[in-house]
Amino acid sequence: MKTVYALLVGINEYRAGMRADLRGCLNDVAAARAALEAVAPGRIRARVLTDGAATAAAVEEGILGHLGQAGPGDTALLWFSGHGTEYPAVTPDELLIEPTGWCQALVCADGPLPDKRLGALLAGAAAGRARVVAVLDCCFSGGASREGWASRMLPPLESWRPSPSVGSRDLTGPDRQSAHVLLAASRSGQPAFERPVEGPDGPVVQGVFSYALTRALRAAPWATLRELLAEAEAQVRRLVAGQQPVLFPAEPGGPADRPLVGSEYRGLGPDPTLQGLDPDPTRQGPSPYLLREGPEGWEVDCGRVHGLTGGAGTEFTAAGGGLVRAVAVRADRTLVEPEGWAPDQGSVHAVSLSALAMPPAAVVLDGADVPLPASPLLREVAAGSAEEASAGLLLRVEVRGERARVLRRDGSPYVAPLPLATEADAVRLGDCLTRLVHWHRIRDLGSGLSPLSGHVKVEVLPGETGDGEPLLPDANGEVVLAYAGTREPRVTVRLRNTGPRPLWCVLVNLDDRFGASTSLFPGEFIGPGMTGHALDGQSLRLVLPASRPVRPGASARDWLTLVVAEAELNTVPFHLSRWEPDAVRTGTPRRAPADGLLRLALPRGDRDLLPADPYGPGRWAATTLALRTVVP
Repeated sequence: MKTVYALLVGINEYRAGMRADLRGCLNDVAAARAALEAVAPGRIRARVLTDGAATAAAVEEGILGHLGQAGPGDTALLWFSGHGTEYPAVTPDELLIEPTGWCQALVCADGPLPDKRLGALLAGAAAGRARVVAVLDCCFSGGASREGWASRMLPPLESWRPSPSVGSRDLTGPDRQSAHVLLAASRSGQPAFERPVEGPDGPVVQGVFSYALTRALRAAPWATLRELLAEAEAQVRRLVAGQQPVLFPAEPGGPADRPLVGSEYRGLGPDPTLQGLDPDPTRQGPSPYLLREGPEGWEVDCGRVHGLTGGAGTEFTAAGGGLVRAVAVRADRTLVEPEGWAPDQGSVHAVSLSALAMPPAAVVLDGADVPLPASPLLREVAAGSAEEASAGLLLRVEVRGERARVLRRDGSPYVAPLPLATEADAVRLGDCLTRLVHWHRIRDLGSGLSPLSGHVKVEVLPGETGDGEPLLPDANGEVVLAYAGTREPRVTVRLRNTGPRPLWCVLVNLDDRFGASTSLFPGEFIGPGMTGHALDGQSLRLVLPASRPVRPGASARDWLTLVVAEAELNTVPFHLSRWEPDAVRTGTPRRAPADGLLRLALPRGDRDLLPADPYGPGRWAATTLALRTVVP
């Protein structure tokens, strides 16, 4: 087991003229040391600097001399509890790298330690190939106290203005990757509070962030930094308002997905090394969303800003199979209710998005009184209403006599006119409407601001051999392919993974007869820098439907929707038989889901269909490329 070198700095008492002293910083340091010793006994090498001993020079020496001893596999941990400050950026270098116009600094016992200098010191500690983590329980911006709770912010003194040449960041190279992981008590622009909390021997004053983080560490010492921060953030928000902890860098699969003092293990559950097992240090696995207990109840740390547009009905699945259902989607999180299980209070669980609620389409009924089928995919709106004007997907049903036309917003028909004389005709109309909605939801599937977006490219190459450069979309966003006389165009399609890790991909082919299938590329992993080929490299013939004669002006449209995920997805929802109301069908045609959910998790019950990774699909992304086949 590797060593944890810890530099624990706590400053309650500042010299005269700085500002009122704090009360909880020494308690933070004591709690942090006790938690570290409890979860990693015998592996902690701690140096403690408190009050007057915690000068800027002593902190610098502690980082270089004490944390600098850490070698490969070790952890170098800086834990600072005290005041923070900020001052206006003036020099060109400062203005270049400080977009807020302000520079930040820790306030040591005798003055500031600028964040630029701190970053350089931590980079030096990482030179020995140790993992470097900084926990900063202070604030770097505006700091009025709130309800009697002290804010850890100190206005700068004029004498604190550092020399422009001190600790400037390295701006020469292209690699700006952080050399350490930062767990900060609050966002820039927010205070970090201390207040009375419940200690082992009764009430004690602590920094809210330090209190929450040490509690999370004791409860789950094997948890990753991302998981610890998720629980600490929820605990902070349960205790105070206006303070939100920050993790940086937060990229999935990176240093944030490793434990603070444990092994390289990146999963939930007990650390295998504590059980005498050998973990696989190369396992990346998916980086799922996290379920934690917030001030309003259980929540998942993704919301509208992450592209989650569906409301009630969206589902997440925990690693152990527990289901949670969304009840409200907020900007940055989703409030959920566990279904059939009760997570332990204060626990954190990795979850994946396993079912996506498809927003209903707006339907305008124009003509005879035709009841709209009961479906979560459809909602009736009045003609000319604000709901009609703002609807994303609009279906207008125009009934004249015993015929119904299903029209787009611009009046063009989706399908040929349908008879509407019998009850069976009304059922067929309802089936048509829900199929249209399901088809559009597949084509327009989006995952929001996914970290996987753009990692896999869909490339369409002319001809049967796949030579030449990929075809580019025109001004309308379509790749146009033309017949040569009566000969249909042929292309090859490939999927190129430009990302840093293997990704599971499925290519959904949708056509303008509202069918969908995954026959081109049914779903498999593509390695980093590798290429997958549709139809195993065979060329794809783009043929007009039999009902459309090959004559000038004829055309057909297809869409290739690529779905990329960290693990296998359920592809059943991506299969939809073409809309052919009069065709004789064999078997059971795929219909729109009765509950309006696009289920992404693999089905349970058949062991051959279970995903290899317990998290399920994890994060995912989707993009669509439009093709148009024309006869000149």
